[in-house]
Amino acid sequence: MVPRTKEELKKMVTQTTVETYEELTPQLIVLLDQTKHNEKLTEAQKQDEILLHMMGYIKSCTNEIIVEVLSEILGLD
Repeated sequence: MVPRTKEELKKMVTQTTVETYEELTPQLIVLLDQTKHNEKLTEAQKQDEILLHMMGYIKSCTNEIIVEVLSEILGLD
């Protein structure tokens, strides 16, 4: 679908955003759980690792959203 208005584009991006975050969330949960239960790390190190996981998650989601929306607009497979 090629959006014809800014509102259509906004709806497309929002839908893709929700789908992407839902798709990638289980992977984040596994990483967070592993970090929280890692006995080799101090609490400060765990917090640092969790922050890095969150930043990576947001970056991955953002990249996926951009690729999905652009590929749909451009008709790419």
